[in-house]
Amino acid sequence: MGDRLKGRTALITGAGMGIGREAAVLFAREGARIVIGDLDEKAARETARLIEEAGGEALAVTGDVALEADVRRMVEEGARRFGGLHVLYANAGVLWKDRDRSVLETDERWWDRVIAINLKSAFWLTKHGIPELQRAGGGSVIVMGSVSALVGFTRAQDAYTAAKGGLISLTKSLAIQFAKDRIRCNIIHPGIVDTPLQAPYLTEAIRKEFVTGIPLGRIAEPREIASVALFLAGDESSYMTGAELVVDGGFTAG
Repeated sequence: MGDRLKGRTALITGAGMGIGREAAVLFAREGARIVIGDLDEKAARETARLIEEAGGEALAVTGDVALEADVRRMVEEGARRFGGLHVLYANAGVLWKDRDRSVLETDERWWDRVIAINLKSAFWLTKHGIPELQRAGGGSVIVMGSVSALVGFTRAQDAYTAAKGGLISLTKSLAIQFAKDRIRCNIIHPGIVDTPLQAPYLTEAIRKEFVTGIPLGRIAEPREIASVALFLAGDESSYMTGAELVVDGGFTAG
């Protein structure tokens, strides 16, 4: 066990699988107590089990991140259990390439749902979580963006793209507003990552297409993104706020 996050509590949404689970386990190994927010109770409890078996402390809280009441409950239960919060990681998101396509093809209900999960969820988390960070004397807010907010793609996902673009502006606004409270807010833009979220769409042909299009020649592993989140959660990034960290194997540099 390390001590980079010793004495701190992190609330991570979407921590039942993928990057969120990797971050939860990694943060816990560095001494953090983890509040696991996820819609899937079984997945959230499995993440908690992994942390506890390794000697860490975790609390699984089930809820829909698109709903204010559920996110408020995640914050309240986590703060009550561990005595406060120091890190908010807005990681939860959805990627529905079959329903979220071009503006010409996407139904309003799917547009609204994607925006609610990918953008509004960060609004609820920061609305209810930042007061806890203020009470703690400061902390770190980490937002999960995407390279989709930085470049256009022929395979359009316009609701997802719009949501991730909105997160950039929200991140910068929060960074300026709450710097006086010693609260930092930064956003990570991953490229393609081999997660359960992406798995249904990563056919062999698509994998080959990404590998040839990425300068580093491969798709990212969840831990590689979680490690960047750990950097932002800890003191190593103490002079960073309002920053965008692109972690895409060089994809957008080409």
